[in-house]
Amino acid sequence: MADNGEEPWDLVIGQVTAPFGIKGAVRVRPETDRPERFRDLEEVCLELPSGEERIHRVRSAQLTPKGITLTLAECESRNSAAALRGAWIKIRPSMAIPLPPGSHWVHDIIGLRVVTEEGEDLGEVTEVIRTPANDVYVTPTAVIPAIHEVVREIDLKQRRIVVSRLEEDELGEGEVEE
Repeated sequence: MADNGEEPWDLVIGQVTAPFGIKGAVRVRPETDRPERFRDLEEVCLELPSGEERIHRVRSAQLTPKGITLTLAECESRNSAAALRGAWIKIRPSMAIPLPPGSHWVHDIIGLRVVTEEGEDLGEVTEVIRTPANDVYVTPTAVIPAIHEVVREIDLKQRRIVVSRLEEDELGEGEVEE
C-alpha cells in the first residue's frame, strides 16, 4: 500500500494478538529482534486478516514481559481493539532500524537462490525460520542453518546465497515437518 507515491508499508514488525484493557490498547507479538523500536513509532499500517490495510497513529508503546502493549489513536474501545486481532503491523522500509554489517532482513533473504560452493543448485529460499540459536533457510530441497560455518556468502545484487556442502543428514531433505 503506498500513499501518494510514497514507499510501501511492507516490513512486518509485529502482529496484534489480543485487546488489552478496556480503552482500545492491543497486545502485540513482536516480529523483530529490536522490540524497543515500537517506542519510536509515530504511525503504522495494520494489515487486517481480511487483507484491508489501515494507517494508525501510535499514541504509546510499552514493552512488557508478555510482548508489547500498543495504544493507537484511532482505537478507543475494547471492541475496536478486538477487531484488530491477527493484524500484521507494518512499517515503511525507511522507518527500519539500520542493521549491523553482515546482517540481512528476512524479506531480503526470501527468494534468493541457494547454491553450494561446488555450484549445486538447492533452489530458492521459500521461508526463514527464526529460532533462538540461529535462523534457518528453507528451500524446496534443503534446510540450511544460517551460521557462518555454512553460509559463505549472501549476495543481494546477484540474488544468491553460497553455502558450504553439508552431508545429507545435516542438510535435511524436502519439506520441513511441523
